[in-house]
Amino acid sequence: MTPLPLVALLAAAAPGPSVQAARPAVAADLVAVHGEAQRSRIEHGLRQVAALWRRADGDAAAFRAFARAQFLSDPAALEQLFHRLEEALEQLDGTALEANRALRRYADLDLGPLQPVDSLLAAIDVSAHAGDDLFEGKVALAALLNFRLTTLEERLREGERWSPREWAEARLAGRFARRVPAEVNQAIARAAAAAELYISRYNLFPHHLVSGSWERPERPFPSGLRLLAHWNLRDQVKAEYATPGGLLRQRLLCRALERIAAQEIPAAAVDDPTVDWNPFTNQVRPAPPETVEGGARPPAGVSPAREPDTRYARILDQFRAHRRADRYSPTANTFLARKFELEREMPEARVVALLEEVLSSPLGAEVARLAEQRLSRPLEPFDVWYDGFRPRARFAEADLDARTRARWPAARAFEEDLPRILEALGFAPDRARFVAGYVAVDPARGSGHALEAGRRGDKPRLRTRVGAQGMDYKGFNIAVHELGHNVEQVFSLYAVPSTLLAGVPGNAFTEAIAFVFQSRDLLVLGLPPPGAAERRLSALSDFWATREIAGVALVDLRAWRWLYDHPKATPGELREATLRIARETWNRHFAGLLGGRDSTLLAVYSHMVSHPLYLADYPLGHLVAAQIEEHLARSPSLGAEVERMTSQGRVTPDLWMTRATGAPVSAKALLGAAQEALRAGAAADR
Repeated sequence: MTPLPLVALLAAAAPGPSVQAARPAVAADLVAVHGEAQRSRIEHGLRQVAALWRRADGDAAAFRAFARAQFLSDPAALEQLFHRLEEALEQLDGTALEANRALRRYADLDLGPLQPVDSLLAAIDVSAHAGDDLFEGKVALAALLNFRLTTLEERLREGERWSPREWAEARLAGRFARRVPAEVNQAIARAAAAAELYISRYNLFPHHLVSGSWERPERPFPSGLRLLAHWNLRDQVKAEYATPGGLLRQRLLCRALERIAAQEIPAAAVDDPTVDWNPFTNQVRPAPPETVEGGARPPAGVSPAREPDTRYARILDQFRAHRRADRYSPTANTFLARKFELEREMPEARVVALLEEVLSSPLGAEVARLAEQRLSRPLEPFDVWYDGFRPRARFAEADLDARTRARWPAARAFEEDLPRILEALGFAPDRARFVAGYVAVDPARGSGHALEAGRRGDKPRLRTRVGAQGMDYKGFNIAVHELGHNVEQVFSLYAVPSTLLAGVPGNAFTEAIAFVFQSRDLLVLGLPPPGAAERRLSALSDFWATREIAGVALVDLRAWRWLYDHPKATPGELREATLRIARETWNRHFAGLLGGRDSTLLAVYSHMVSHPLYLADYPLGHLVAAQIEEHLARSPSLGAEVERMTSQGRVTPDLWMTRATGAPVSAKALLGAAQEALRAGAAADR
């Protein structure tokens, strides 16, 4: 079956009055004015405008008047229109982003206790009405009249031959391919803000995770830790591989994470340092006063009631908000389709095939056997996060904490140190100063994130958690990851041919740059670079991490497919479906290596709640990072190559990768590096 052209699909979904009957006469008028050579442009532009024309835009006479006034054929006038729109959209996007950042300041940053109004401010999206305003003011329609919409198929097939200007025009028109009402965008923003706020408050105090009986409880964690679920809890599991007696602590954290995913955790155990919780028995009680820091008074009693299905209610809220946009997206009429076809520009089937290729590789069993040998015990489910291949496993977490806290006692100290940090990572001094001048560092309320700038003159933000004693190693490791995002954000805004091309093809590519930076965190600390054996272990670590997050991404994706099949689901029904999908995915790809049949660990990632369908970008990012690392191994300068790659502009993923590394996106580099590491390791052992 031949697919309908893009404009036909748009027209089929347009709810407004038909202006189709007026099109031939309007086209004839325009051809009479602009000449026969312009007929193709005129007819195409009129079809695009008519497809998104609404009753409020006016009748056929208004359509004719608009077309006569706004269609341009003179090259100089078209050039001016292009630059007018480029400049206006940069300022509109950039100032809206800055305003949203200001509104979310107290929700995102660790600046003291949250006030009730902070959640209300964070739910406001000042850009929610921008799309409506641009259409109602007919700016969007003027762009569609003069610049051609392209399909993903066209961009994939022809994009290699396009100039930067042609790509910029495609991105300009593509911005207006959908006409989503402001109230729909605002609903999406409110649902996202509520989900992010829920996650940002989801902390556990490990000192109050106990095992054994209440009469003789074991309290294996030291005081002073407050760990955000899931990120910090997962990272603590990783840290315990280098800590004596870490096995009990890992099992305790693993059971806590499973309880969180299943919403079995007692509500009283969340973010309360005065309550003891035994994740094995799921019992809670007031903590003994001598174990409570800061003089807080434990409650007289604690309810054992489990947390309501808030986690899954927040996911449902996001689903319902995004589903409202489906009818306004005729060429991608589900959120799944929009994430893959419009945002990632990679078909879902191709992404799934890449993830399955990693998960089904026989290398998984070989790497698992090696991990088991190194641990001298059978693997357990939490070993999905086995971190013993990482070069930093040479160093105890406490030693690394001491180094980072001494060097960066506050976020400001990290910002002031950025030029030196970037030089340590391989940037020339002048480029290090250039990038550092455009990055601001803030203390995060959550685990950390990078926030791009939307216009030239603004600064990307690096957010990471900084404790009262300074930046610990976990916060530093996250900060180096986020710095990778920031470097990409600086170059892909300031060095691209047009701000309409700002950014990279998708989240996976900025994640890849972040992974490249994160893997070099020890260089920033002045520790010895890894030798050949450690580089082999790093390849195995990357493979193991990719394998784990690929499984998580499949759970996220399949849960959303289930939601579209069951749009009236309750939070409890979604919980049961998600846990079933997690168990099935675990049993298929992980139980044979790690045991723990029916484990639900793959459902615990907080991204599922706060950043729906984002998770696939992490394994894709690992694949892209492996290709970039393979390329960097042949390059003398990480800084110069990262700048070259990230300044080419937002083209399609395979084209970006081919220009960056010489090959389209694939799993070949990641799997090849792991295979070579196993072979070289076996040879060294003989």
